Amino acid sequence: MPQFGQITPAQAMRLIGTPDAPMIFDVRLPDDLDALPRLLPTSRVVPHGAVDALTDPPGRAIVVCMRGRKLSEGAAAILRTKGWQAEVLEGGSEAWAAAGLPMIPRAALPATSLWVTRHRPKIDRIACPWLIRRFIDPAARFLFVAPSEVAAVADRFSATPFDIEGATISHRGDRCSFDALLDDFTLHTEALDRLALVVRAADTDRHDLAPQAAGLLALSVGLSRMFRDDLQQLEAGIALYDALYRWARDGHEEGHDWPAGRPE
Repeated sequence: MPQFGQITPAQAMRLIGTPDAPMIFDVRLPDDLDALPRLLPTSRVVPHGAVDALTDPPGRAIVVCMRGRKLSEGAAAILRTKGWQAEVLEGGSEAWAAAGLPMIPRAALPATSLWVTRHRPKIDRIACPWLIRRFIDPAARFLFVAPSEVAAVADRFSATPFDIEGATISHRGDRCSFDALLDDFTLHTEALDRLALVVRAADTDRHDLAPQAAGLLALSVGLSRMFRDDLQQLEAGIALYDALYRWARDGHEEGHDWPAGRPE
């Protein structure tokens, strides 16, 4: 059992990827960040001395230092005085790494929260923003532009291009941009790999890979017909992928039959 004001790595991982996930503040010293240059998913690096100056509206937070001791205890206590429901990650980033939970290489993180791709998204271009917001950068913003202008917009506005030919985050062989994000940000988990298979099957018309692909394709096409505004479509799609993630994590073995026990 964790002590008062603490949360275990396993408990924290259950929250990450959900709509109500807490903010995660990494308050490690520079030497500790250099020694373990990887971050919990969605982490924001904040020097421990700058925690009191945060202007974010109070909410739930997890504070991470190297071993879950003085830096995170002090920073969490300061956040509580500002109205936050702040907990310390038990054992810190060392315990998280020892548990084999996913960590993002700091070097892989883009310099800004802007991402850009082709307009009129269907599957991969909704799935990727969901993954980015839920596991990489909750503050990420997405620009949907004409395909011919993606590279130029990326250059002029310091945005990260994705799901377009020539971009680093794009299709690689028979795998999708969603797969590329999992690879480059080292986010492979059983649940995300299961979801990736469905995305890949739907996006590449390989419904033999996953029976859920046909349903994802149908829902994705339906959403694209419902919304003329790509950002409105994205917000609706985020809710769809929230549900798919919970299926992939907790419900993939569940079936449904009614009436029960009907003859073959």
